[in-house]
Amino acid sequence: MKKNLWLLAIAQGLFLTNNVVFIAINGLVGFSLAPVGWMATLPVMGYVVGGALSTGLVARSQRRWGRQVSFQLGLLVAFLTALLCAFALSIGSFWLLVAGTVIAGYYSANGQLYRFAAGELAPPSFREKAVSLVLAGGLIGAVIGPNLANHTREALGAPFLGSYLALAVVALVSMAVMAGIRFPSEPAKKPGADGGRALGEIVRQPVFIVSALAAAMSYGVMNLLMAATPLAMDVCGMPFSDAALVLEWHVIGMFAPGFFTGHLIKRFGVLQVMGAGVALNF
Repeated sequence: MKKNLWLLAIAQGLFLTNNVVFIAINGLVGFSLAPVGWMATLPVMGYVVGGALSTGLVARSQRRWGRQVSFQLGLLVAFLTALLCAFALSIGSFWLLVAGTVIAGYYSANGQLYRFAAGELAPPSFREKAVSLVLAGGLIGAVIGPNLANHTREALGAPFLGSYLALAVVALVSMAVMAGIRFPSEPAKKPGADGGRALGEIVRQPVFIVSALAAAMSYGVMNLLMAATPLAMDVCGMPFSDAALVLEWHVIGMFAPGFFTGHLIKRFGVLQVMGAGVALNF
């Protein structure tokens, strides 16, 4: 169990490395390629929208092929789309860059499930802590992501071309890490067993509505902060290394609590911890 959880935490960290680099550089690259200035953040939006649109596909792939194959498929998409974005930048194609980030959203939708897979790798008594441990793996991405973007920014002439190619290498490393994880097999369905509740019944539950609204607000705040900050700092004449440092500490603030949120949830309950998060957002 411990080996699997540590490997999954590393995979989470590499997933966040991809996310942080994408959000840190896509606005600036978009600004340099966009036909008009207001389109600069479309590549950032493309990544988020692509992830939302891919959730159904990811769910079907998880159900059909299991965690291991589905996660590796997401990493393959991450590898190919990093190369596609590098190619788009090299030829100066803004719309190809946007297309690449939308497709990359499939990897984002896959990576969002790492935390839930963590709960399957641990006994019920350790489940909340297992999820927190894997989420805390995001600290790897908090440190590596901004520094990777900063140190590869001018590696290949065109600004950030090396950053996209570095993400292709990160995807390959993550594929090797994921190959070492042994996920439990899904129990076979008994003949005549129903397929569960209808989606419409699930989304009408107050607990689902509260969870969805909380996630929408928190991700909205996060995307606003992370998309606007590099652009705002660039407009103010600050070097990208400063923007990378700001993003690094922002992401540390996002994931460092993962070391103790499991304890807080067990002691105070899910809704109370979510409420504290809403208050902190405010």
